[in-house]
Amino acid sequence: MTLLAEDLVLLLLDDETGSFTAGDALETGIGGALLAELALLGAVEVGGGSRRRSKATVRAVPGAQTADPVLADALALVLQKDRTATSLVGRMGKGTKGVLLERLVDRGMVERHEDKVLGLFPRTRWPAVDSAHEERVRAELVGVLAGERAGPRAGALIALLHAMGAAHKVLSVPGLSAGDLRRRAKEIAEGDWAAQAVKDAVQAAQSAVATTIAAAGAATAAGGS
Repeated sequence: MTLLAEDLVLLLLDDETGSFTAGDALETGIGGALLAELALLGAVEVGGGSRRRSKATVRAVPGAQTADPVLADALALVLQKDRTATSLVGRMGKGTKGVLLERLVDRGMVERHEDKVLGLFPRTRWPAVDSAHEERVRAELVGVLAGERAGPRAGALIALLHAMGAAHKVLSVPGLSAGDLRRRAKEIAEGDWAAQAVKDAVQAAQSAVATTIAAAGAATAAGGS
């Protein structure tokens, strides 16, 4: 089974161009997806100490472990010491995109394509080879946005896409405008699709992603003024 982070990467990749729609927000989103996955596995929990979910302290559940090497690296960060969700999504996402893309290449879902822009500047793209899995994920998310009940993985993915401001960019639902889709994604993100402890941890990841992206945008705007 693919990780939430791998599904997120597939959704944010344009199948034909092999380029991403998320830009600088991608690493943060990946970090949020890894933290959310650990929450769904029951490997982490959030503590109190702050009303802001992004500032909630994330701790490993005693005895937590995972055989997946990417998740194991993410869990190791949690085990090092108590950190906030915001701190963790940045650390978990940094440098992980390439590892996930190579895993998707190994699965036969995308291929690595090297070329040069204007014949001068090296560029790597990741066009789709086999989109069957992505289409199943996409169909499930569209069904939830159209009114079906969300399961934990679908709810977490929609929550992350909403936090990245990308739900309306990568998903299309018949009868819903972009504004309607954003509002529906927000409703699902805040909905009841997992046990409370899991939901708290996933929402901490979601809030951390949104906070980090907003802070980066503000810093960029300030630097350009």
